[in-house]
Amino acid sequence: MRKYEIVVLGAGGVGKSALTVRFIKGEIPEHYNPTIEELYQQEIEVGGERISLDILDTAGAEQFTMLNEVYIRSGHGFLLVFSLTDEASFCNLDHIRQQIFRIKGDKSDIPIMIVGTKQDLYSERQVTRQTIQEYSARWGFGLYETSAKKNWHVQDVFEELTRDMRKRYPAPPKKWHKKDCLVQ
Repeated sequence: MRKYEIVVLGAGGVGKSALTVRFIKGEIPEHYNPTIEELYQQEIEVGGERISLDILDTAGAEQFTMLNEVYIRSGHGFLLVFSLTDEASFCNLDHIRQQIFRIKGDKSDIPIMIVGTKQDLYSERQVTRQTIQEYSARWGFGLYETSAKKNWHVQDVFEELTRDMRKRYPAPPKKWHKKDCLVQ
């Protein structure tokens, strides 16, 4: 079974944990508790194949950015999460994007998705769909607007990122073994 590591990045309080917990457990946390680091594991079926995901929910606080660098090195796919109700959290995404490219190398094929949360809070929205689409097109990333509370597009985000990781990191070639050879 293929295994991929997803790193969930974004400012504090944008809903990274709510998004992740909704995907893993089908529920949302009852109380906001700032995350330092949570690792979740989930199996998902994409394209008829079972895939194991390690999902790292990271801290949003600036004091933990050094930890994020460690996570970025090992990550296969990234969710750049912001709140549709907080324009500053959207502006923060470019810094995170640049950090990923600095650490992973400026590769256009890194699986990255932009994820706007709190889609259900219509009256509090600060970031327009047009603005998000412009950045998504400029950066070449997929885009989803979600609501963990209403369970809107949560599964879609993880499935789409998993499809992108499958394309970027195909299964390793089968090892060739000679019957008469014994390696010790």
